[in-house]
Amino acid sequence: MSAPMLLCIAAAVAGVVSVGILLLLLRTGWAWDIAVDIPNHRSLHVRPIPRVGGWGVVPGSILAIALCARSFGWIAFGALVLAIVSQIDDRRGLPARIRFAAHLLVVAAAVAWSAVDIAWWMALLAVIALVWVVNLYNFMDGSDGLAGGMAVSGFGFYAVAALTTQPSLATAAAAIAGAGIGFLIFNHHPAKIFLGDAGSIPLGFLAGALGFWGWQHGAWPIWFPALAFAPFVADATVTLCRRLARGEKVWLAHREHYYQRLVQIAGSHTRVAVAYYLLMLGSGGVALVALHVPPAVQWVLFGAWYGVLALVGWQIDRSWRQFTLTQDNHNDAN
Repeated sequence: MSAPMLLCIAAAVAGVVSVGILLLLLRTGWAWDIAVDIPNHRSLHVRPIPRVGGWGVVPGSILAIALCARSFGWIAFGALVLAIVSQIDDRRGLPARIRFAAHLLVVAAAVAWSAVDIAWWMALLAVIALVWVVNLYNFMDGSDGLAGGMAVSGFGFYAVAALTTQPSLATAAAAIAGAGIGFLIFNHHPAKIFLGDAGSIPLGFLAGALGFWGWQHGAWPIWFPALAFAPFVADATVTLCRRLARGEKVWLAHREHYYQRLVQIAGSHTRVAVAYYLLMLGSGGVALVALHVPPAVQWVLFGAWYGVLALVGWQIDRSWRQFTLTQDNHNDAN
């Protein structure tokens, strides 16, 4: 069987399983018994929405990987462990130290398993980076269609980049992208479900772990994962740094991400999703182009694209200041 055909089969299996499970949960009403997001003053939604996306994405991905990319069963197991821990957190709540310990252990195991020839200090940096990726995906699951679109785009570009050099890696990535499509069917505006921690945490882990494995095994340079997922990496990282600089409790919910501010400014989840989809396609496109130019030029393209994202962020900040000023003036007038 040809590699492209195997990719299509893996994506189809994962997508069908994801859709089937999520449809069952919604039709039976079980979704409301598992975990529900209750809106508060920091939410971008006004009605309760089940957080069960992980119940479709994770089983779909794991089954497709088990059938079509068995060599990545270890990474599927790590995602399953994180999904179970995160579901307990979704349902009952867990102390931050327990969640962090689970993230650290699974990530450290993934780095140890994937490493080929890496200094200890580089491995330590990799663990720190992957723990951050695990959590940043969770931070970005707050607007309709956003996290699902990033899964389809990011893992889709992983699959394309690895197709000729690491077909098994490409197949695993395609499976996750397919599961993301299944989730996106129910998550586009108006969203019927959210990922929840049981979906976003495993997806963040898979993005980081596959990205690290691909770098260590020659599928792509070290910068490629950070470029394929650039819109999420840039938004979450800048927001975290700003909140740390202000001395805020970064683990508390808020509405300061760029995508959250865009939804408030535009008043539309759909328009924000489309804008981010364009950024995702641009990021992945630049990443694929950069794979075929000299290393020095690769880093120039990497820096240039993050410069583009910085300009986009600057424009959002500017619009946000105007928006809040208008709101304040309106409130004063009333």
